[in-house]
Amino acid sequence: MAQRLERINRFLEGVKRDRREITTPEGIVLEVDVANNGERLVAFVIDFVFWMLGTILLYLMLTLLVVERMSGEVAQTVIFFIAFLLRNLYFIHFELSGRGATPGKRVAGIRVIDRRGGPLRASAVIARNLTRELEVFIPIGILLSAGSGGGSGVPWGNLLAIGWLICFFLLMIFNRDRMRAGDLIAGTLVIALPRQRLLGDLVETRARFVFADHQLTAYGKRELQILEDLLRRPGDHETEALLRDVCDRIRRKINWTEPLAPADIRLFLRDFYTAQRAFLEREQLFGRPRADKFDAAAKRD
Repeated sequence: MAQRLERINRFLEGVKRDRREITTPEGIVLEVDVANNGERLVAFVIDFVFWMLGTILLYLMLTLLVVERMSGEVAQTVIFFIAFLLRNLYFIHFELSGRGATPGKRVAGIRVIDRRGGPLRASAVIARNLTRELEVFIPIGILLSAGSGGGSGVPWGNLLAIGWLICFFLLMIFNRDRMRAGDLIAGTLVIALPRQRLLGDLVETRARFVFADHQLTAYGKRELQILEDLLRRPGDHETEALLRDVCDRIRRKINWTEPLAPADIRLFLRDFYTAQRAFLEREQLFGRPRADKFDAAAKRD
């Protein structure tokens, strides 16, 4: 039985990851999985393609309207400025409006969070994305301009730009949390999206009872731990009576009006536990910490 549960846990967690603990301002400890370099590279390539397509489309539109009337150097300057503006607006907009995830990050299953467990601030998003210009795009621009130009300074410019890229790349490779310079400055961390990491003996392959978000806001982390302890107790008469009482309380609190057979009480509580834990993890990692109502009530008592 123990080996079976271990296999189930490995299946649920997937590939072994580097896990970190983050303590939120409310004192709640959350476990997060650091995104690996492959996931971050995939996300960057996808976002880079989207940005390039948008830049090319905007360039074609401006060519028909304005650029063709300008001189070559002025047109090139305008194009570079538009590319810079569009690139940074792309990353900043999606990370702010998409809860730390650009389209590429969503495809790769990763997102940006605050390293201290708080909400993801606009200043942090702006800082980490503007730093990318120094890390990646300025040295790439030097290489491109050197390749299209000439003169004795070109080889040294290439070497400097390549060395610049390598230094920042090694910083992320040998960093324990795989943070690039922008993450170090902004206080952010890129994590893999949370999977359903529940204890094997409390996981059902398919949830029979489904709960809406407004029903899951009624309970907090401490209440969830109490429910977990109760579900682990042996199925004697006393435990069954407690389960019935807890189930009635939960149904009243979340306004569950559907009839429930006595034989489904334990299944109902397990499905509620699964949904509640996933909801709390999602809320915390999205930067929307909330007060634990159970703890607040305990303090008043």
